[in-house]
Amino acid sequence: MKKDKSKDCWVVLNLIPGIGALRIKKLLEYFKSPERILNASVKELQKVEGIGREFAGRITRWRETVDVKRELELVEKYGAYVLNLDDEEYPCRLREIYDPPAVLYVKGEVSANDEKAIAIVGTRYPSFYGRMITEDLGKKLAMRGFTIVSGMARGIDSAAHRGALAVKGRTIAVLGCGIDTVYPPENARLMKEIISSGAVLSEFPIGAKPDRENFPRRNRIISGLSLGVIVVEAAKNSGSLITAGFALEQGREVFAVPGKVDSPKSYGTHRLIKEGAKLVQDVDDILEELSMQVRGLGGGKSQDPKNGMSARQQTDVPHLKGEEEKVYELLSSDPRHIDVICSEANLPVSKVSSTLVMLEVKGLIRQLPGKQFAKK
Repeated sequence: MKKDKSKDCWVVLNLIPGIGALRIKKLLEYFKSPERILNASVKELQKVEGIGREFAGRITRWRETVDVKRELELVEKYGAYVLNLDDEEYPCRLREIYDPPAVLYVKGEVSANDEKAIAIVGTRYPSFYGRMITEDLGKKLAMRGFTIVSGMARGIDSAAHRGALAVKGRTIAVLGCGIDTVYPPENARLMKEIISSGAVLSEFPIGAKPDRENFPRRNRIISGLSLGVIVVEAAKNSGSLITAGFALEQGREVFAVPGKVDSPKSYGTHRLIKEGAKLVQDVDDILEELSMQVRGLGGGKSQDPKNGMSARQQTDVPHLKGEEEKVYELLSSDPRHIDVICSEANLPVSKVSSTLVMLEVKGLIRQLPGKQFAKK
């Protein structure tokens, strides 16, 4: 990464209380560089739209409120680095949005291949169905060279990252707090894995807490990094709908995975579909919609050995016979107890148990707690 002599000036701008990305963008359009902004007078600063006396005063008094040396020491302490809008490594797609973050704190590596990125977001409290669908989409898209972007929150976000990691794909987490903070705390291990296979990003300074008001700002970065946003399970007032809204404003595609009609978790996704979002039944629905955009993008080669086949062909079940076929057809993505399977298959427990073991060995199903089974 190139060494920018004005790096500290960018960090200073980002640390001035309340100034925000949009005001910084307008200031840069007028003054052309962060150095000139910080050296401007109150009178000069007030010539910029949205910069009244209060904000002009904050900028001219920045030395009283900002300890940039301390901030850069903390960045180094936590093994991070800073990208600004002028850096070549700054994500191109994100730079084009209405209010791009002036500064990104990064742990891991931002790659040119991340231009081929797609976001997956959803509820923090998914159903088993939602979690499995998300992991499956994350895997299949990562295998086709997409970088999976999400927010590392509980639920759907975490499942999206894990799906990409399961096939050694790239994934990016965008935080609503400082990059020194693991939020939620139980995702400490996941965060390390993401850093080793992609990057963790934040526009918030070191020490920033995961306050509620930070997450809508975070969401515009998730969509801004991506070609499109996939929403899997979102309640009526879900933050995922905010991300979808940002995606539309930024000219990104919006996809939604349908769920159960009587589930509150499906309200948001079904509303998006009614409003024109692309309905997703499998990964082909996404690939078809994005085919023109990804054509010609560099990098991101597919990791799928069956790359010449469509996603639907690749997910076809291998030829099964006898009890294996019968038992497999009785399963779905929703867990089913072994007693129910035995009853519907009209087979003894011993035969169903051995059949389930063989299907699990073949990688077609998974066993869950309480003697329950579901398709992968």
